[in-house]
Amino acid sequence: MSKHYSTKRFSLIPTLNVLAALTLFIGLSMGVSLLVSLAYGDGDSTALFQAMIITLVIGGLGYLVTRHSHVLAPRQVFLSVSLSWVSASLFGALPMYFATDLSYVDCFFEAMSGFTTTGASILTNIETLPHGILFWRSFTHWLGGMGIIVFTVTVMPLAGKSGTLLFAAEAPGPVSDKITPRISETAKLLYLVYAIISVAEFILLWIGPMDWFDSACHTFGTMATGGFSTKNASVAYFQSAYVEWVIIVFMILAGTNFSLHYFGLQGKLMRYLKSREWQFWMSILGMAIIVILLDLYFSPFYHSDTGAIQALKAEPIRQVAFQVVSMLTTTGFATADFEQWSYYAQFALFGLMFVGGMAGSTGGGIKAIRILLFTKMAITELRRMIHPRAFLPIKLQNQFVDDDAIRNTTTFLLFFMVIFVGFAFFLTAFGHDLVTSATAAVSMLCNIGPGLADVGPTDNYSFFSDVEKWSMAFVMMLGRLEVLTVVVLFNRHFWRP
Repeated sequence: MSKHYSTKRFSLIPTLNVLAALTLFIGLSMGVSLLVSLAYGDGDSTALFQAMIITLVIGGLGYLVTRHSHVLAPRQVFLSVSLSWVSASLFGALPMYFATDLSYVDCFFEAMSGFTTTGASILTNIETLPHGILFWRSFTHWLGGMGIIVFTVTVMPLAGKSGTLLFAAEAPGPVSDKITPRISETAKLLYLVYAIISVAEFILLWIGPMDWFDSACHTFGTMATGGFSTKNASVAYFQSAYVEWVIIVFMILAGTNFSLHYFGLQGKLMRYLKSREWQFWMSILGMAIIVILLDLYFSPFYHSDTGAIQALKAEPIRQVAFQVVSMLTTTGFATADFEQWSYYAQFALFGLMFVGGMAGSTGGGIKAIRILLFTKMAITELRRMIHPRAFLPIKLQNQFVDDDAIRNTTTFLLFFMVIFVGFAFFLTAFGHDLVTSATAAVSMLCNIGPGLADVGPTDNYSFFSDVEKWSMAFVMMLGRLEVLTVVVLFNRHFWRP
């Protein structure tokens, strides 16, 4: 059997050119945080300035050296996308490294957690950080939330047809919505929608009990479904029903396919109701809230007098809705210590971590579209066992699902579960209990942040060893790039000429 490999030599120069351009963009982005630092005068402006200059110089020199690079080949597209997150985190860690006494490993972990919108933190006292660093920490969320789409627009002229793969990496799922014939134009329009909704949330939070700084940082964390807060107690610090309901609404918007928002802003609201994935996703959200509320009212567990239980009983719908939406959208904000809830409720939240948001959203997880498609595949296989000669195609949104989408979904789920189980097993080897290991693994892979046991909503990740932190950072990237984009790099055929 003949092997059809490309005879063209694999070159890293085009990839380095893309990484240099991205590094320049990261350096320029630090300038916004530098302005915030100068406005507050907290003393972190020097650290931000040093980090910005180093990043701009390295990015600028790299771009000049590689500016005559050739057009990106498909393999170089995958490598560029994967390494872009590593590069962004390597340089994005510098402001915190220069401004604090944290190790570079901790700063890199925090930066990767920010850019990948995971929201897991090694910080034990967030409120001691200066404003410029806190702003940069949250701003990495917003950049990472739709960052790959911006990256796609940059690479598209170089990547040719392979740009479609880049767009799919950011808006994953078996079904993708192109709102214009050109993918680059679609990406720009979706980013515009992202910005418009972000401004709307910022204004709504600012007219409430938050100042402009907290409003901006929590908007970044909400719209990117990241979860970094400026307060140790997260959103619970503000003790405001208004703030919580605003964030609940915008977490749902962030977890929804942004293509639907584009049409919604045009007045085509029926697009939401006609979307099978949106119907499925919202039904999961609604059922989870109802199930936990029923558990609250009928379970004898909640008859205790602990402060967490009494607070839950005082505002049950808001408390439950916030935690459910936060976990389902993989945002990770918290207003309650849900580890004080029943095991039944905790397991329900644990299950929501796997689901994640919709395809084309900023949420992580498996994605509702894949779960819906996999459910249809399972039902179809059961019917095929009863009627083996029947023609039983799988349909979604009144369209037939092709074999490529089915294979992609099956392959993704296989690798996802293997990585989840393998990484949880890896963490147990360091002496962590099963609940901590399993929930930390799904939290990293689904880009959520909090888990259960030692990584609960009131805990952090500072106690993990450096080896574990490096590994967690890699798994965060795996989850953010939908696993397959990175896994393909480990295929021996990828590097063959």
